[in-house]
Amino acid sequence: MERVEQHIDVDAPIRAVYNQWTLFEDFPRFMEEIKEVHQLDPTHVHWRAEIAGKETAWDAEITEQDPDRRISWKSVSGASNAGTVRFESIDDQHTRVHLSMAYDPHGLVENIGDTLGLVQMRIERSLVAFKKFIEARGGDTGGWRGKVENSTVKS
Repeated sequence: MERVEQHIDVDAPIRAVYNQWTLFEDFPRFMEEIKEVHQLDPTHVHWRAEIAGKETAWDAEITEQDPDRRISWKSVSGASNAGTVRFESIDDQHTRVHLSMAYDPHGLVENIGDTLGLVQMRIERSLVAFKKFIEARGGDTGGWRGKVENSTVKS
């Protein structure tokens, strides 16, 4: 498995940044490869993307979700990936978003792309687009504040 780690500072309060990140169905608005996301239930999400001209789909399970702190996931079908996004308050109006992800590139095209750092660049572009999205709006478009511990939902 390959690893990518990135972070970005967002000019918005931690609550707004976290809330926006929990709206997975909005991800196509700021992640260029993501075509569609469906939240199936509080801990399962279906993703459809076009990566290197190839359509792919997978399901992910949210394994941990702690409001304003972190969201962790792992794929349960399709391409193998897992990760955590952490939210750190810099001050009342600024938040640092840390993304750590592990993935398993498949096939020649994905391995070449990984060698060239394309995954790292895509993630960086997605974080910059997320920052622009939330800052342009002046806040989040909603959010889910439930807690997930070892895939058990707590309200």
